[in-house]
Amino acid sequence: MLNRFKMSMLSLRIRIFLSMIVLILITSILLATISVIQFQNEAKKYYQERLDRKEEAVKEHINYVLSNSTYPLTERNLPYIFKDKIHELSDIHNIEINIYSLDGKLLKSSKASFSVDKVAPPIPKYIVKLVQSSIEKRYVDIKNIDGVKNRSSYSEIKDDKFKPLGILNLPYVEDDSFYQDEIQDFLVRLSQVYFFMLIVAFTLAYFLSSYITKSLKTISDKINETSLDQKNEKIVIEANSREINSLIKAYNAMVDKLEESATMLAQSEREQAWREMAKQVAHEIKNPLTPMRLTVQSFQRKFDPEDPYLKQKLNDYTKTLIQQIDTMSSVASAFSNFASMPAQQNETLNVVEVVEFSLDIFNEEYIHFESDKKEIITIMDRTQLIRIITNLVKNAIQAIPEEQEQKSIIVAVKELDNNVNITVNDNGVGIESEYIEHIFEPKFTTKTSGMGLGLGIIKNIIENYKGTITFETEYGKGTTFIVSLPII
Repeated sequence: MLNRFKMSMLSLRIRIFLSMIVLILITSILLATISVIQFQNEAKKYYQERLDRKEEAVKEHINYVLSNSTYPLTERNLPYIFKDKIHELSDIHNIEINIYSLDGKLLKSSKASFSVDKVAPPIPKYIVKLVQSSIEKRYVDIKNIDGVKNRSSYSEIKDDKFKPLGILNLPYVEDDSFYQDEIQDFLVRLSQVYFFMLIVAFTLAYFLSSYITKSLKTISDKINETSLDQKNEKIVIEANSREINSLIKAYNAMVDKLEESATMLAQSEREQAWREMAKQVAHEIKNPLTPMRLTVQSFQRKFDPEDPYLKQKLNDYTKTLIQQIDTMSSVASAFSNFASMPAQQNETLNVVEVVEFSLDIFNEEYIHFESDKKEIITIMDRTQLIRIITNLVKNAIQAIPEEQEQKSIIVAVKELDNNVNITVNDNGVGIESEYIEHIFEPKFTTKTSGMGLGLGIIKNIIENYKGTITFETEYGKGTTFIVSLPII
């Protein structure tokens, strides 16, 4: 289970590479084993055939001696026929030669230690019977003595009329050093070839695994970059694999569907936002209507032309109505500003100068301006830039409690990576974590008054200029808003 888990943690390229290497090693081992076995069999076969040829040569030489002998060809005359010839034959063919009678008694031997006067061990009777009963009139006896293979062949010696005269025995110890040396030489050459082949195979496996997974890595990277809130790019590569091409087509189809879904979702979110906005506007408008209705009803009920304080009461009623009408007017203006942004009047302006000018309307002495340059030029609507600054500074002022002794708001302008960054930092109460993700939503506010449209409006302005607005906050210590606008 642990090995399977470790294997699953490896990348596909590594797994393909390792699989190919394992397959190559197994194949190489099998081929090497088969080659060695085949070579051993061929070597033994060659050696066996070589010994058989030597035996056949000895028999032909013996037949030649028999055919040229002056002695009658009988079993009793065999020791005389080969008295001098047997040693000559043994030396020529480099092999021990023993001649036995048909009943298994030794008649003549090429070994110097053997003598006819001494009693030599006869051939076992079962071997004599096996020689006489076989079709080829031949039997080979193989025995292992002290781990050494001893091989003895027994075959009949016949006269010119194919009448059996005796039994020829050729004993020899199988010396396998010849083909063992050949096998060692073969293994050395084979290992050199396989070592070279393995290096080539490892290299090919590495490049093949990289080539196979290259397209998959591209697809993986594209999938990791895929997001619902951005424009996703399709994969335009053409792989040499039908399966990978099918995967690319499936991804591209998914991108199309994702774009459609994003469009539908954005439309749904906009519709939902406008519905919520309409509810909020209706609620804000209804709030002043109630006191206005009560004021009018009270005035109607208590109206007395003879009342000496009529003028004062009329002024009070009028003032109340005007205050509520002003509230409704501000609600309508805020909604209008959010719903339809004014047309952009773009002009070439110095951002440093405009920001510093925007701060002149504020009387708070704790507002400070900083800039690392005197001039940062861009093309933008001056009024909308002023609106961004005044809204952020106003929010910063309201974020600092009135009873706080040390108050500080720092507005800074910097040029960074072909962008102008405007930061508004305050040491107010900060933003609670539960409100952070809602801070730019329309109608959201932490204040007791207002519709919460200010940040939504300036976010729309900034995004229309392909810019961004972010913030950093720490509850109880303050907030910093960062506006980044491209320098056009």
